[in-house]
Amino acid sequence: MTNEHDAGYKTLFSCPELVRDLIMGFIPDEWLQSLDYSALEKISGSYVSDDYRYREDDVVWRVKVGGEYVYLYILIEFQGSVDPYMAVRMMVYVGLLYQDLIKRGDVLANKQLPPVLPIVLYHGDAPWTAATDIAQLIPKTPGLVSRYIPHMEYLLIDSNDYPDAELAELKNLAAVLLRLERPAQPRVVLDVIDLLMELLDGKSELKRLFAVWIRTVLLRQNKLQWAMGEIQTLRELKMGWAERIEVWEQEFIQKGMEQGMEKGIIQGIEKGEAKALRLQLTKRFGPLPSHVEAQIGSASAPEIEEWLQAVLTANSLNEMFRK
Repeated sequence: MTNEHDAGYKTLFSCPELVRDLIMGFIPDEWLQSLDYSALEKISGSYVSDDYRYREDDVVWRVKVGGEYVYLYILIEFQGSVDPYMAVRMMVYVGLLYQDLIKRGDVLANKQLPPVLPIVLYHGDAPWTAATDIAQLIPKTPGLVSRYIPHMEYLLIDSNDYPDAELAELKNLAAVLLRLERPAQPRVVLDVIDLLMELLDGKSELKRLFAVWIRTVLLRQNKLQWAMGEIQTLRELKMGWAERIEVWEQEFIQKGMEQGMEKGIIQGIEKGEAKALRLQLTKRFGPLPSHVEAQIGSASAPEIEEWLQAVLTANSLNEMFRK
């Protein structure tokens, strides 16, 4: 993921609506689905460890659970490529988060630590092959040592597991992001923008953030030139993208017509050369046998040109065409 794209994800998931929809749409857990995400609270994901090393997570949120003092912390990392040691990174992030909570005194009344849900949101093209539990990276060890092998899993949400039709049915903001990462056709983007305008009715700032992010994604995905200035609204984006699609479609049609004409000309030339070859052969050797006709009918342009040259010096059809 590019820095600009990464920053776009962080900005969008700094809005509670995105976090809520990610959980409600992609994590089928009864307890998580029952929580009140109107109480989501974003907390700092920047830490300084005991050895003064600085670390910043992508996004960290917390939501009240079962009372005023018990929180579920949600740590979300965004990945555009497969990291074979993602499980190690997530264990470190969770450890730093706990370390920071202890320093700030944000622990439970009995000095227990609050639960943390570590999530990796992956939107790359290659299949995700990395271990989701750090224990999978460590060989099995017999005896006493096996008791001390660390275990910590993260929850993987892989966009490749969700076809566009399934994402379209969800109709939530997190699904919109994943659909836009690999739209099936350019016109799908127009449908997604319409859905966004419906979902974000009355939320002008979130509309603007989505418009800026989508423009960045479209410019990154499309190799063809798309000259468009700064976009501030979804409506502006839709109009500009619709115009761009019309231009591409016209260019595609024109190119197809030109290629068809060119192909027709080439085929005409080849037919003319084949006809000329038959005339020359018939004039020199008489009526052509069926096997010669068949060879000429299936021959390539270079073969016909070679025979046209050979017909002037050949002594017989058998010399030019062999059964």
